Amino acid sequence: MVALVETRDGAGNSATGTGRPGTGRPGTGSPGTGSPGTGSPGTSGDATSPPGTGVGGTGRPGTDARTGSPGPHGDAASGPATRPPGTSVGGTGRPGTEGRTGSPRTHGDAASGPGTSEPATSPPGTTVGGTGRPGTDARTGSPGPRGDAAGGPGAGGGDPRRLVPRTDAVLADPRLVAAEQRLGRALVKEVVSRALQAARSGRIPPSAVADAAVAGLPAGPATLTPVINATGVLLHTNLGRAPLSAAARTALQDAAGCTDVEFDLATGQRGRRGRGTLAALAAAVPAAEAVAVVNNNAAALALVATALAAGKQIVVSRGELIEIGDGFRLPDLLQSTGAQLREVGTTNRTTLADYRAALGPDTGFLLKVHTSNYRIEGFTAEATIAELAGLGPPVVADIGSGLLAPTLVLPDEPDADSALRAGAALVTASGDKLLGGPQAGLLLGQAGLVRQLTRHPLARALRVDKLTLAALEATLAGPPPPVAASLATGAARLGQRATRLADALAAAGVDARVLSTQAAVGGGGAPGVPLPSAAVSLPEAFAAELRWGDAVRRGEVPPVVGRVAAGRLLLDLRAVPPADDDRVAEAVIAAATAV
Repeated sequence: MVALVETRDGAGNSATGTGRPGTGRPGTGSPGTGSPGTGSPGTSGDATSPPGTGVGGTGRPGTDARTGSPGPHGDAASGPATRPPGTSVGGTGRPGTEGRTGSPRTHGDAASGPGTSEPATSPPGTTVGGTGRPGTDARTGSPGPRGDAAGGPGAGGGDPRRLVPRTDAVLADPRLVAAEQRLGRALVKEVVSRALQAARSGRIPPSAVADAAVAGLPAGPATLTPVINATGVLLHTNLGRAPLSAAARTALQDAAGCTDVEFDLATGQRGRRGRGTLAALAAAVPAAEAVAVVNNNAAALALVATALAAGKQIVVSRGELIEIGDGFRLPDLLQSTGAQLREVGTTNRTTLADYRAALGPDTGFLLKVHTSNYRIEGFTAEATIAELAGLGPPVVADIGSGLLAPTLVLPDEPDADSALRAGAALVTASGDKLLGGPQAGLLLGQAGLVRQLTRHPLARALRVDKLTLAALEATLAGPPPPVAASLATGAARLGQRATRLADALAAAGVDARVLSTQAAVGGGGAPGVPLPSAAVSLPEAFAAELRWGDAVRRGEVPPVVGRVAAGRLLLDLRAVPPADDDRVAEAVIAAATAV
């Protein structure tokens, strides 16, 4: 008898995928009838094994060709019973048995030759297959190491991207579960997706996905970012104009749920909408017989033009046809309501006689506009509200900036109470400028005209919500808002704060200097009126880092926006609350590490 010697791959390992062990059932080949086997030991090889093998489907093992003992595992299509002795042929499946002795064989691959357990194209010691469980050793049947998708080393190496966790596994992180309650699942999932993509691209290791997602979470569900305004412009339109008082912010929070905005709790009946806000506005402007609130000053003026002058003429000075930010032009707004503009006078001089000459049966009202973002100086003339009131038609005064009463800080700025006392029938103004409240359009004046406006169908489209009503009432009835405090602060006090801040920064190694500056009201108020101020001067390179550097993006410090002049960044303290000085210092020191 010829001794049969089992042949293995050089490393003694099976050709294993990273999938589960073979999934085929034992072969169903018929008993062999050939002469005693002289081939190599039988394997669980595949469909095209050389002579000495039996072929089987996914069924029970065949039998040895010489002795009739159980043969190795075969594959899909059982061949004739007269196979050459000694081996069996099969596809991927469970281990077969030794061709001569019937002992268990190991799992093979798609095209193995006799006596081996490695794939026809795989080098010794490698794995083949998709991601899954380890295979078994070719000699002992013990579990083999895990491979990867394309046949990496059997020792477990491979593409690390295969270790990137699933989305649901990352979302199960307790920190992200808690974040869902605060930010919502959609936003958290978007952040997780970005972290997973970073891992797949190799920018972060797979094990860091959850940490990266947590680090990438925004501070809140809205994209608006709180900013420290160190520009020296108190009412910076791009930064949201007036910051609200603490009282107004509390009122916003209180009004966020269900409120009695249009309900009388005492009677259980429908109540007047915003009655508390309207009462506070009327109390702030005693000369007003009635008041109303819409969503901004442009809306207030559009409502006046629509209700009082649709199809009629609005008489206005050529020198007051203003344009404000983002290309908004007053003439375009007025004409869009169906009113006609009757322009009088010239750019620099418009007299009472010019207005008088333009009056006629089609006159809707006379419009007096505060040129809130520019001044005309030199050879000039203009008619006053008191003079215009004597001409007969109603006078509408658009004071724009929202100053309700005279102030010593801005003595030349028009205010609502004074305009009404001078004879204006209606005054329109903004709520988010010198008043220091939320965006709103204020309407004040004669009771009959205000009622005509509020009953017009357009008024419904322009009304404000409960949040605006709450913040506006708290601004009117509560403590002075931040804008008033900023206007009232003396230059000496600002200089002291700037010196302390600069000294602290210099001690931290920052090139910081104190500089006397001039601030401005901005936002369509007090044009050309300088406000003495003080600033901390830094190298210009700090500007970008303070706005959106790494520390800002990580939420460690707030964005600080200043202004650049003469190659230096100036952090003007006129609009910065004293309580924010330390936060400004922290932001500058954080930015210094990147500059």
